[in-house]
Amino acid sequence: MNKILQSTLKTLNRTDFILSLLNDELLSDATIPPYKSSIGSHIRHILDFYNCILNLNSENRVDLTLRKRDLLVESNCYAALQYCNHIKDKLMLINYDFDKSVTVVDDLGMGKIEINYTLGALFAQANSHTIHHYAIINYIMEGLRITVNDADFGYNPTTPKPSALN
Repeated sequence: MNKILQSTLKTLNRTDFILSLLNDELLSDATIPPYKSSIGSHIRHILDFYNCILNLNSENRVDLTLRKRDLLVESNCYAALQYCNHIKDKLMLINYDFDKSVTVVDDLGMGKIEINYTLGALFAQANSHTIHHYAIINYIMEGLRITVNDADFGYNPTTPKPSALN
């Protein structure tokens, strides 16, 4: 299995762990400032990003603006876990050439544009994007007083550990 795909699956497995710490009320709680977003909205967003990639079409195009946005995933732990497992199952079945060029459609704030990527670069971006949202989820969980016993959760692997800074 490709290292990018292995990293992706390793990162996504943390979603299962997070969901195991929650109930539906905590998943959908959007009371923590400053953004007042829920853990569920971030999980849904992460999974939608991967779903878009997995919907690569025959023209080698991925449209990141065509997200499912299934609100049940934001408020129901079982639905979120099912969606996560669906994404991971599809990832384990793919046999992509990660050096293949793809056209990515996205909106960076000024309307839709097309960007040339390799599939590997797109998956690497998705993995970093997931870790970024895990950092936000970690912040929300702290505000909800939910303990995450994973010192690496929400940290990019390149982030120096506090002990390495001394």
